This record gives sequence, structure tokens and C-alpha cells, in this order.
Amino acid sequence: MKNTNHPADAEKTEILKGLVIRSSRNIITARIDSAELECRIKGKVLKDAENQYNPVAPGDVVVVERKNNSNCALVLSVEKRRNVFSRFNQKGMSAPGEASRASQLLAANADLVLCLCTPVSPPFRPRFIDRVLLQAEAAGIEALVICNKIDIEYNDIDVNERLEDFKRIGYKILYVSAKTGEGMDSLRGIIAGKTSVLIGQSGVGKSSLINALSPGQNIKEGCLNEKYDRGVHTTTLSFMVELAQGNGTSGSAASGTRIIDTPGVRLFIPDGIQANEVISHLREFAPLAGKCSYGLSCSHKTEPGCKIMEAVTAGVIHEDRYESFLRITEDLKGIQKND
Repeated sequence: MKNTNHPADAEKTEILKGLVIRSSRNIITARIDSAELECRIKGKVLKDAENQYNPVAPGDVVVVERKNNSNCALVLSVEKRRNVFSRFNQKGMSAPGEASRASQLLAANADLVLCLCTPVSPPFRPRFIDRVLLQAEAAGIEALVICNKIDIEYNDIDVNERLEDFKRIGYKILYVSAKTGEGMDSLRGIIAGKTSVLIGQSGVGKSSLINALSPGQNIKEGCLNEKYDRGVHTTTLSFMVELAQGNGTSGSAASGTRIIDTPGVRLFIPDGIQANEVISHLREFAPLAGKCSYGLSCSHKTEPGCKIMEAVTAGVIHEDRYESFLRITEDLKGIQKND
């Protein structure tokens, strides 16, 4: 879409709209029609971006200005978002007297959050899943828990118990192997035509999963640190992959299927949620919010008449989910105290 053409200096200016497919602080890549264009964010042109580690994320739609058919453009604005999926980035925490830029946008305008885990290698981390699901609930985005590497034999009953508990409280669980292809057709059907955010700890196989879904991508795959049995970071920023139709498999994803791959992290800290709001974003906790004898001032630790602790005793809330709830709440209290 052309905007102005100044005959005096023969400068041609175009105002274009594009889909962000890659973002790294103040430099982004936008897809405009079938071409990719590098864009820069100059100055404080984006409203409400002062407190964000990165103001634009894959999935955003941006309006940019390009002059004289340059291969680089300037971002003018970001279109209104349906939602954002973010995390609290401790690297963005401010020194005393300085503005904090700790909110890291990972994706925008998503239809589905894919939380990837493994039963072993690296070890199963249910409390990481708790945090991702909490963020998805707060953002209003549907979530799916995917257990990868099921081709590896394991005998930890706690893995199955926690996954079954996620299913009990209403989350869908899918078991797959990016290596053998088991469960991949089911995954293709679930994500078809949607924009999904893929998140998981380092080493769970995010890149392997994308390569299995779309073999032509050839995304670099990481390996495990044998000493600590945890992943080595291979994805350092969020980027969007569009899965082409007809990739040679029986359940190939439909056109318009997009996956936003996010950097692998070992600790996920929820973003934009106050400590006293955590209870409202945990599915089996929310109906009990404010019903304790001490009302909303209940710490859910020692008070008599605490409905949360009663639910744990009754098996309505899993003991490990309860411990996870307490840790998340304390983490957010600490962050808010430092702000």
C-alpha cells in the first residue's frame, strides 16, 4: 500500500502492513505478502512499551514505513492484539531508580499454547507446566500439554499421576515421539489452521518436534548436557514457522498453520499477574477463591477454615499443585516487593 510520493526530492514512501515472524529487541522481521522485510523500532513510537523487554513479538501485525524500496523499514505501530503470551525476564529487572523492562513478550495473537515436556531426559518438571498453564489461563489462550520422547522407557509413576491430574482438571494431554512419529498425526490435526506457541524447558525437543511436523525446516536441534541431564539452549529468540501443506505425511497440517517457537528456559516466571491473583488462574483453585474463613486475606498455609487446604486433604487439589501454588505466589510477592 503506497502512501506518498514527493516529487521535489523523488523520495518514494510506502506504508505497509506485515506479520512479525521474528523479533529481537528493537529489530524485527516482518512477512509482507511472500517477502520478508527487516524492520527497526526507532525511538518511543510504540505506546505502553516502556516496561517491556521486547515491545513486539512473533504473531504481531505491524504497520511500517519504507522509503525508496529500501530493504529495511521503520515500525510505526502495532495492530491491536487479541492476546499476548509472555514471561517475566529477570534480566530486565531494573536497578533502584530505573525503569523495569522485565516483561518479555514471547508471542502475540495465539490460538493455542503447546507446553512440551518429557517423562525423562530431561526429567519431568510438573511445576514448570503449572506455571505455563497459569500464564495461558491469564492470557485467555487454550493450552495443550504434550509429553514428548515416549519412545524412551521410564517407570516413574509420579509422571503418569501428574499428567492424569492435569487431565482431571480439564487439560488435554497428548503423548508423542518426534523421533518415531507416534502421536504426530493427532498433533497435526489439533494445530491445523491455528497459530500455536511452543514452550518447554531446554532439551525437551521443541526443535525436533517442529522438524518432524515440517521436515523441510531443518531447525538446529540441541543435545543434553550429560552431566546435569538438561538441555543446551539452541533457540535464543522467538520465531514463527509456517507449516506448508502437503509435507509428505498422511496428516499434513492445513495451510495457515503456524508455530511460534520460544527460547528454552529452565525457570518460567509468570508475567503480569499479581500474587493475590494466582488463585484465580488455577482451574481447581478458582472456585474456592475468597471462601476461606479469613476471606481473601487467607495465606492458605496455616489458617483454620482454609478451603484450599481442605481441598488438598480431600484430594480435590493435588498436593504437588498446592506446593506449586505456594511457590509461584512467593515468587511473585518477591518481584512485586522489588518493583
